[in-house]
Amino acid sequence: MLMNTLEKLRAGQLAGCRHLKLTCGLKTFPREVFALADTLEILDLSGNELSALPDDLPRLNRLRILFCSANRFTELPAVLGKCPQLSMIGFRANRIGSVPAAALPANLRWLILSDNRVEELPAGLGRCAQLQKLMLAGNRLSDLPPEMAACTRLELLRIAANRFSTLPEFLFSLPRLAWLAYAGNPLGEEGGGAVNEVPIASIAWDEVKLSGKLGEGASGVIHEAQWQSGTGALPVAVKLFKGTLTSDGLPHHEMHACIRAGAHPQLIPVLGRIDSHPENLDGLVMALIDRGFANLAGPPSFESCTRDVYAGDARFSPQAVRYIALGVASAVRHLHAQGILHGDLYAHNILYATDGEVLLGDFGAASFLPRRDRALADALQRIEVRAFACLLEELLERCTPVVDAETITKTLSALQAACARETPAERPLFAEIEQRLSVLNP
Repeated sequence: MLMNTLEKLRAGQLAGCRHLKLTCGLKTFPREVFALADTLEILDLSGNELSALPDDLPRLNRLRILFCSANRFTELPAVLGKCPQLSMIGFRANRIGSVPAAALPANLRWLILSDNRVEELPAGLGRCAQLQKLMLAGNRLSDLPPEMAACTRLELLRIAANRFSTLPEFLFSLPRLAWLAYAGNPLGEEGGGAVNEVPIASIAWDEVKLSGKLGEGASGVIHEAQWQSGTGALPVAVKLFKGTLTSDGLPHHEMHACIRAGAHPQLIPVLGRIDSHPENLDGLVMALIDRGFANLAGPPSFESCTRDVYAGDARFSPQAVRYIALGVASAVRHLHAQGILHGDLYAHNILYATDGEVLLGDFGAASFLPRRDRALADALQRIEVRAFACLLEELLERCTPVVDAETITKTLSALQAACARETPAERPLFAEIEQRLSVLNP
């Protein structure tokens, strides 16, 4: 019988390891971990029954990343703030109601507190100058500390499924904020929190026959299927939603955003909504995408934090960059016109074909724009423009020089700079971005 990881640790067989994962019903922190103090960088204790960490945790002097999700913590441990190298903390799905300022380490870049009971965050969060990613979906927050206006490196913020009646004003002056999700708050129509029903065809569960699984994410599973429609069997994709909170928000908001988005050449067509599922699961029937499409990039890594990871040999001609940018800008302009903020505009959510065609997907972080407050809607859209600037920057970094296309490259670079302006109000909206790309000669 193979020894489990804890037995190997106790037997001294993991000496020198840098990444340790222990999921074995732990109720107390295993002291044997300290034998790895000189090498351990990533410690994952998720899925146990822990409620405290030892006071001497800083002995793990090389520890950069700590995951303690799905445990029994009621407070973010203050000892975390004493860990000299700690930059990423994940305590999702605990029972945390208290977040002391002392728990925030000086080098904090990425904090995950989704699915807890947090009602208030400390003003000390504003001192986290390196903070880039803050994930707070599924808590009891009604505000954020105004001191967070000093978090000028913050790029991704998830506050969906909380208790916000208004969005904090300082969010609209943060120079780098690019990915924002806030659906599922009592913001109302003026604040962009309302979810309105949109007419869509109902497709009976017994009309679809599932075959292979195409993929699975936090919000649901996508299957290849056959839909027995009135015109015969049609190959489709069926997404069945899990119904549980994700790090981005609630899956039923994703489903409503997909429906509300409507038709656009750069969006995956939604054909109907599943009706009469035997387990009452929500689901969508969508067009089956040609297998020639692939993700433009992979999601961010621990090291890149907020930036996607591309294949090492990924290269794009200036014409391809322009074509991708135009397709994405057109899709996002359409979404904004439909009252939707995508919230996760990333290359890893873009499908790309070798002929340059693109499809924008994954509405898991989508939120709803206010229909009556134009100034607020524009300010929210300009946050998403910053995300587009990051995407365009990444594509241009991988753009192969072409002598006859120097004008295209210079124009794209100028557009990228405009979209990345640190004063959000100076950024163009997507209608202008699409127009500037449309008139650019290929």
